[in-house]
Amino acid sequence: MLTRYKRIVLKLSGESLMGNSSDGFEPFNAAIIEQYANDIKTITDSGVQVALVIGGGNIYRGANEIETGIERAHGDYMGMLATSINGMAIQAMLERIGVDTRLMSAIKMEQVAEPYIRRRAIRHLEKGRVVIFAAGTGNPYFTTDTAGSLRALEIKADVILKGTRVDGIYTADPEKDITATKYETITYQECISKNLKVMDMTAFTLCMENNLPIVVFDMNKPGNLLKIIEGLHVGTLVN
Repeated sequence: MLTRYKRIVLKLSGESLMGNSSDGFEPFNAAIIEQYANDIKTITDSGVQVALVIGGGNIYRGANEIETGIERAHGDYMGMLATSINGMAIQAMLERIGVDTRLMSAIKMEQVAEPYIRRRAIRHLEKGRVVIFAAGTGNPYFTTDTAGSLRALEIKADVILKGTRVDGIYTADPEKDITATKYETITYQECISKNLKVMDMTAFTLCMENNLPIVVFDMNKPGNLLKIIEGLHVGTLVN
C-alpha cells in the first residue's frame, strides 16, 4: 500500500486514554486503548514506522503550586512518571495484539524501560517496532508536546499526528461555541496571529522553525489514523 508518510510521531494526551469517562478514579478506558492499538497495528502492518508520545494528565497534571504545596519542578517529575505508566498501558495492549514495541524513557527506570538513545530508537523503528517515548524530555518545565516535537525532529519523522477528541483546529472551541468553523489547512503564522492553541509555544516553534508539519485530528474515530497515512484529508494540516 502506498502511504503518504513513512515515519510518524503520534502524540496523544493522557486524558484521551480515559475516553468519555468522567470517573476520576479510573485513568484508563480499556476499549479506547484497544481501539488505539488496533489503529496503530493497521498502519504498522502497512510498513509505516510509528513512535508514540503520551501525556500523563489522566493520572497527574501539574497544579497550582500555591494550592498544592508541590513545587513546579517536583510536580513535573511526577507527571513524567505518569507518562511512563500510560506508556506501559498502551505497550501492553499493543503487545497483546502482536505488535512488537519498545518503551524508551528519558529518565532512568531500567526495570521497565530502555534509556532513550536516539540511534537506538531509530534502529527500533527501522526494524518495525513501535517506539513509545516516556517521561517527556526528562526535564521539568517542558510539556509532552515539546517532547513530541523534539523526538520527531531527532528521529527525522515526516509529521506529527496530534490525536485529540475534536476533528481538527477551529476558530474557537467547538465544544463551547457552536458557531466555530474548522480549518482544513492553516499556516504556522496564522496559528500564532489568531492565537490558536495547537501546542504549547515551545513545541510549536520547534515545528515551525524546522518545517515539520502537524496534523490535528480525532483519534477516537476508528480508521482516521489509516486515512491520514493513505493521504486522505482528515483533521487540520498545519504547515
